[in-house]
Amino acid sequence: MAAQSKLMPTKEQIARLANAYARHRPLVQRGLTVSFVFYVIISTYRGFSARPASSSSSSSKRKGKGKETENASKPRVAVDAVFYQRLSRILRIVIPSIRSKEALLLFMHSSLLIFRTVISLYVAALDGKIVASLVRAQPLTFLLNISKWLLVAIPATWTNSWLSYVQNKLALAYRTRLTEEVMKQYLGDDADAQDVKVFYKLANLDDRIKNPDQMITHDIQRFSTHLAAIYANVAKPVLDVILYNYQLSQNVGAEGLVLLTVLVQASAALLRALTPAFGQYTALSAQLAGNLRHTHSRLAEFSEEVAFFGGEETEKMLVEREYSGLVKHENHVLTKRWWHGCVEEGIVKWLWGSFGLCICAIPTFFKLPGVAALDMGGRTEGFVTNRRLLLSASDAFGRVMYSYKDLSELAGYTTRVANLFETMADVRKGKYDKALVSSASIEENAKILRGRGVIIESEEIHFESVPIVTPNGDILVRSLSFHVKPGQHLLIVGPNGCGKSSLFRILGGLWPVYGGVVRKPPASQFILIPQRPYLSLGTLRDQVIYPHSKEDMEARGVTDDDLRAVLEVVQMENIIEREGGWDAAREWREALSGGDQQKIAWARLFYHQPKYAVLDEATSLVPPDMEGMMMEYATRLGITLLTVSHRPSLWKYHSMILQYDGQGGYVFTKLDAEKRLALQQEKEALDIKLLEVPKMKARLAELQEIAADRIRL
Repeated sequence: MAAQSKLMPTKEQIARLANAYARHRPLVQRGLTVSFVFYVIISTYRGFSARPASSSSSSSKRKGKGKETENASKPRVAVDAVFYQRLSRILRIVIPSIRSKEALLLFMHSSLLIFRTVISLYVAALDGKIVASLVRAQPLTFLLNISKWLLVAIPATWTNSWLSYVQNKLALAYRTRLTEEVMKQYLGDDADAQDVKVFYKLANLDDRIKNPDQMITHDIQRFSTHLAAIYANVAKPVLDVILYNYQLSQNVGAEGLVLLTVLVQASAALLRALTPAFGQYTALSAQLAGNLRHTHSRLAEFSEEVAFFGGEETEKMLVEREYSGLVKHENHVLTKRWWHGCVEEGIVKWLWGSFGLCICAIPTFFKLPGVAALDMGGRTEGFVTNRRLLLSASDAFGRVMYSYKDLSELAGYTTRVANLFETMADVRKGKYDKALVSSASIEENAKILRGRGVIIESEEIHFESVPIVTPNGDILVRSLSFHVKPGQHLLIVGPNGCGKSSLFRILGGLWPVYGGVVRKPPASQFILIPQRPYLSLGTLRDQVIYPHSKEDMEARGVTDDDLRAVLEVVQMENIIEREGGWDAAREWREALSGGDQQKIAWARLFYHQPKYAVLDEATSLVPPDMEGMMMEYATRLGITLLTVSHRPSLWKYHSMILQYDGQGGYVFTKLDAEKRLALQQEKEALDIKLLEVPKMKARLAELQEIAADRIRL
């Protein structure tokens, strides 16, 4: 007992310690306040800093037969180093320089946020004065404070409206910058020397982007909105936490602030541990919504085929399957958000509110060193002011907590947008991620797929040992060699799937060359006319001169009269008056018949007059005399024709033939149209005679039976 009494401080020691603390309390207060400011900044930085990603979240590349695993189909989303690297690259796009319009809007936004916080501090103090004047029954002071309240409402409402306006302008500016950059890479740019055609290769040579339309429109818009809001949701709350708590520490003491911080941080750590992975949920929601939209767009695109086959039930099943997956995911997210919202409101609103009330009561129940005694009005003023500051600080800290959820959702959209940019960059470098057929894993085939050929610009078309390979790794022809000079029209024949269209795609620069040497003119010297031509949105003039504009046409010295002459060649000049002139705009795929569409495509060919024309069943819907006239006119213009057709009437317009056998072999030789046509006619005559053989045999058996009956009689 004697030893314990020596360890216990005496009343004199406690009094001396209290007096020493009272003398140095201002210094202690400043130290605690500065420490609190550093703590808030460091905690915020650590809360948003890069976190190591778990190994389970790393995505695996698809190989072999192209079967996707469940983990590979889910986007990898986390607020980690990868997210910040992607976000920094995107920020360099949306804010290109400190003198840009976006940087100016961001500075305006920051200034307005600070100004609004200053107004909030003034309003908090004014609240206390208004209540104090009521308690003290001072009508003049009360009316004066009410007048100040009305006056401060003018800049307050102005600031709030401007904040919303500037934030929306900032989101629109971000979206504009991103859309311009995406479209420059997606559809090319005049300053870009390479004609990569990313939009085609992204859809046909790579499997990573299933719905680029969804990403370019919806995902970029959502990303821009979240990016513009995240600044206000992070910077403003952090500033509010510092300023409100600083003012609160001046009123109730830094000791109470430290105690409040410890309690709040402990409960915040619990809340953070219970927060689900909303970023991954957001990215997956966007992906599922994109898949549903893609399914609907396919139905609209192939509606005629579906209607003829009666495939409504199958398409309905596909749409319902995508929608069911989306609804299942959204219900799962809603459940997570429900219980998370309950926990979040219970901690942030009610638990933290009780902590705050206790802190506000400190000046009332305890005598603070260096603070003079207050009357009832003074205590009421202090309580109301402190409570207003505390509510604002609690709201600010809650928004800091919510901002991590917003940051997680931003991470989801960042993953989608960055994935689009990264995939387009890979495509521009010739790096593709495509599910391959099983035969691609064979060593001999894999060796071909690993190779790359050489493309040399030339006036002629010359293939030397070039393999014809589809994007999924199917090798159609192992080594193709042929030579076509200008003026030598080439006819290409063979069964379906043998490589006829694949050859055209290599000539157009759409597919990579996996070996050999390809000598050919640039892709701009080729024009493709498919069986069902592409008709753009626009006027009748636009259909003939596509992809030129009216200004491009006039720059070439071409007039509308020249276009009329072109239409006269294909016997379509009456369409000008029928449709209402050159500036008439229609949905031309519906307004024109299939034959008229092919004629418009031929008129487009005669307008551009390229060196080579690729014709893929381009005359299947026009009369034979019309197709002959168009081919003869193309020859007079110096256009070399590369034709895929099964119509014997076209043979006489070609001098060379490339015939596939469908088994990986081919024959390239001169085409003797008359001899080949005679052989074809002889073959058809023999086929007709062979069809008559069974009938003749049956008739012979009949006659023999009749003869036998007569002999018996």
